[in-house]
Amino acid sequence: MIILEKDAKTSPDHGTNPSERTIEQLLESCFILLDKSPGPSSHQVSAWARDMMGLEKLGHGGTLDPFASGLLPLLSGKAMRLTGKILTHDKSYLAIFKFGKELDRNEIEDKMAMLTGKVYNVPPEISAVRVQVRTRKISKFDILDFDGTSLLTKIECEAGTYVRTMARDLGLLLDTPVELKELRRPTSGEFSLSQSITMQQLADAYWLWQEKGEEDAMLRILHPIEDMLSDLPRVVVKDGAAAALSHGAPLLRPGVVSIDEDLKVGSEVLLVTMKGEAVAIAKMSQNSKVIPDMNQGEVAKPNCVLMKEDTYPRSWKK
Repeated sequence: MIILEKDAKTSPDHGTNPSERTIEQLLESCFILLDKSPGPSSHQVSAWARDMMGLEKLGHGGTLDPFASGLLPLLSGKAMRLTGKILTHDKSYLAIFKFGKELDRNEIEDKMAMLTGKVYNVPPEISAVRVQVRTRKISKFDILDFDGTSLLTKIECEAGTYVRTMARDLGLLLDTPVELKELRRPTSGEFSLSQSITMQQLADAYWLWQEKGEEDAMLRILHPIEDMLSDLPRVVVKDGAAAALSHGAPLLRPGVVSIDEDLKVGSEVLLVTMKGEAVAIAKMSQNSKVIPDMNQGEVAKPNCVLMKEDTYPRSWKK
């Protein structure tokens, strides 16, 4: 980290450290890791959660077909602007395949090996998205259990992979129908089911907060938006710069407090306040090594503003 303004200070009267946000503040921009049950669509689940909590905006990141279960991130408020980022996360799945005839394990393993690496993955007709030809990387396709006609597998794959397509292609290679009986998603990116809650647990936590004033459960469930962006290098900015950035202005050199090293022009970074609040995702306009020698000029340009306008007071006139 390159420190540019060691004496810079942040006002205690504006903004909030992410770990100290109230439930109301979190609901304006947070994510929830839900363990979706089989049956409802991802859209239905997010609509139920939105209506239950009385939110104007709440969506999901990474569609699970109705019959599937597992990790489904829900995003509220400005966090919905990160849907595209979640959709690019690698995923893992547990799948049960049913074969049309009894097969030999070695033969199945040989054919499964042909479906790893870069493969064509055409969405099935019943999938939740428009059909288009695509290639996807399958990094792992392993047997966990096999009884001759039923196969339990673990799949680790690139985002946008269709397991129904893998079942179909495996059947073509084995010359027998293969039915996808069950599908569960344990992980999405760095997040896992161990961090998730069910819809019933969400409803219970919300009821305890609303009816009993008990906040602990909701505070465990609502994750600050910053937790989703831990992989991005950071540029720390002054309060005044945060105010301007929240209105879409570029980051100028006088507003920079510190910056990660080895950033290049075009690098994607997270602009944060001195309290650690996400202000915006931005593209670097300069290499980090030249910024200490700058007095003026543009350092980064926001492409996704995450902070609510006027969280910090304006230092300019309208």
